[in-house]
Amino acid sequence: MNLADYDVLSFDCYGTLIDWETGIAAVLTPWAKEAGLDLTPEDLLATYAEHESQAARELPAALYSTILAEAFRRTGAQLGASVSDEWAQRLGDSVPDWPAFDDSADALASLARDYKLVILSNVHRAGFAGSNKRLGVEFDRIITAEDVKAYKPAPNHFEALDEVLKEMGIPRERLLHVAQSLFHDHVPARRHGLPSVWINRRHDRPGWGATPEPAEEYSYALEFPDLKSFAQAAREAKSGDGD
Repeated sequence: MNLADYDVLSFDCYGTLIDWETGIAAVLTPWAKEAGLDLTPEDLLATYAEHESQAARELPAALYSTILAEAFRRTGAQLGASVSDEWAQRLGDSVPDWPAFDDSADALASLARDYKLVILSNVHRAGFAGSNKRLGVEFDRIITAEDVKAYKPAPNHFEALDEVLKEMGIPRERLLHVAQSLFHDHVPARRHGLPSVWINRRHDRPGWGATPEPAEEYSYALEFPDLKSFAQAAREAKSGDGD
């Protein structure tokens, strides 16, 4: 793969640009302590992961804040500890508080010099607006679950992306998808016939964290441990392309 062959990068946001696991754990951990549960943040995230994906499948038109709250309640039920409405709302409202990865803003600023940038995210518009303040870049297009009435790995985001490319007048073969989640992004990207790059944010940790293990086939053309190294490779490719 030559990264200079692409003009548009579509990004998953949460897990790739925004550290959603730290954000979710910041609510689940004090709740678990209050409930008397002796569980690590990784234990809590692993339990939570499947409940969020199930809630998203069952409630495709619900705002992400609702999905978060419902997944939290189901997590509590599995662990034998109730989740009050106050705690559920606390997680549901927490998206704007989730931190960006340390390299996200600088890497996006670098990439924006050479590529159009598109967000393809399982979130609601208001939640992403809060997160975008931490990313410091103006995306050329933003596609959210609120817009397409579904959550990845459903195909709706990628179908909407095809329409965005037509509006932008950019051939589909000039698009590259960039994401952390094999489950949410690389599975449907493969299904949709799109090349992708894996930002393996959990390369130094075992397990799947807040993301379910993929049950379908996935693929990716390149793997990077973080966004900084991907942005550097893309800059080098584009510089070489211009010589």
